[in-house]
Amino acid sequence: MAKKGQKFNSYIFDVKEMVLDEYKEKHNIKYLSEKYNIPSGTIKTWTSKLNHPEKYIGQGQKRGRKKESNLTKEDWKERYEILKKYQAFLKAQRERK
Repeated sequence: MAKKGQKFNSYIFDVKEMVLDEYKEKHNIKYLSEKYNIPSGTIKTWTSKLNHPEKYIGQGQKRGRKKESNLTKEDWKERYEILKKYQAFLKAQRERK
């Protein structure tokens, strides 16, 4: 698990490709880790993604509400209706007081 303030390394695609090519040539992970000064856990993750790509489908996709630019006309109408109902609710609350 990541610790507060932890920095993560990112590696150029060429380096990753070179390490995976050597892994395919039957070099072990510990040797590659020492040779390229990359944590062995990182190389294990890369090799796992190489050997079992079906496990990683859909990872890294954005979650949450749609961005404004991706909204359809129906989405805008739905938002407008919700806003109208909320305004009517607020008006009714003010009239009660």
